[in-house]
Amino acid sequence: MKFSFFMMPLHLPSENPSLAFQRDIDLINYAEELDFDEFYIGEHHTAGWETIPAPEMVLAKASATTHRIKLGTSVVSLPFHHPFHVAERFAFLDHMSRGRAVLGVGPSGLPTDTQLFNIPPQDLNPMMRESTEIIVKLLETPGPVTYDGKYWQIKDMALQLRSYQQPRLKMATASVGSERSLDFAAQYEMILFSLAGGGPPNAVPLGEQWNVVENAGVRHGTRPDRDDFRVVTYVHLADTHEQAWAEVKAGIVRDVHRYFYTINTPAQWLTRPDQDPDSLTVEEIVRKRRWIIGTPDEAIEQVQSLYDEAGGFGGLMIATHEWTDQARIKYSLELFARYVMPHFRGHTADLQRAWHKTVADRKAGVIPSVGGPPAETPALYDHKSNLYVKR
Repeated sequence: MKFSFFMMPLHLPSENPSLAFQRDIDLINYAEELDFDEFYIGEHHTAGWETIPAPEMVLAKASATTHRIKLGTSVVSLPFHHPFHVAERFAFLDHMSRGRAVLGVGPSGLPTDTQLFNIPPQDLNPMMRESTEIIVKLLETPGPVTYDGKYWQIKDMALQLRSYQQPRLKMATASVGSERSLDFAAQYEMILFSLAGGGPPNAVPLGEQWNVVENAGVRHGTRPDRDDFRVVTYVHLADTHEQAWAEVKAGIVRDVHRYFYTINTPAQWLTRPDQDPDSLTVEEIVRKRRWIIGTPDEAIEQVQSLYDEAGGFGGLMIATHEWTDQARIKYSLELFARYVMPHFRGHTADLQRAWHKTVADRKAGVIPSVGGPPAETPALYDHKSNLYVKR
């Protein structure tokens, strides 16, 4: 299983933006140190909280100080750009990063961005699809491309340098579970970012989404790979369940009640239609959205539950947040990397098997004692109680 980051980002409008940008770049480097697989950054232009307008510039800077982690967008809002420029910039980023770039694309998910560019909402999706078709043709075609579309027209245009990855770099898209977005992902064999919970009422349930993608692939003549299925959620871990919740409660209330209520309206967050928005609790938010707050052992259980419900997926994406201070955020990610990631990658299975055998052998008296009487049965560390217990 792969483990990734989904960064909008989300920073308070009252803080120094330059320091926030540096903190975002530092997090990419920290993610590589912790052995995460991918890091994706969004594009936004308005509202004051989601502050990166050109994610490929951040990723280019990060590519100079990282060496393994894949660097992608989540996502480039294609209606705001000429498709030739998008294809050319990301082919260039792919060379700068030695084949680590992923071009995540979408129609734009921030209503104030769409308002800024004065694009009718009904045009966003068809503009994205037309742009994607042009981008793919440019990335895959060694010669000039001509395209006469409703929104863009190009005549005899070719990239002088196509992507480092051949036949082209990997693409990705985000989905809230609509059949239209799942069909789009299948058409181009994209990496799919899908929310763990909280989609609209007509959304395809998580457990059925990849079946929809595969069926769409049959129609398009493509072969989507379940390994490209990513599930996105927030995560915060600490040594105890109570500590994890205490650290982030205030930050969650701040972001949801101040920011998300403003850009999305409260109705999308409430657990029932007649609910007073001011009464929405942190516990209700976390439960509905399937966010993971607790200990590493609790995280393992919840990730496994999501995996089983989805019928399997290729990776979990952690949405970045700043609900608490950086020391606690980094410690949360360290706990995730130390205990959760190796569990799902199978890296600790042999070690635990060897230890359990050693404990059993000691109980059975088959381990020779050296220099004295048999020792007591070794204790095992239990993460739930944070104690050593005898088995």
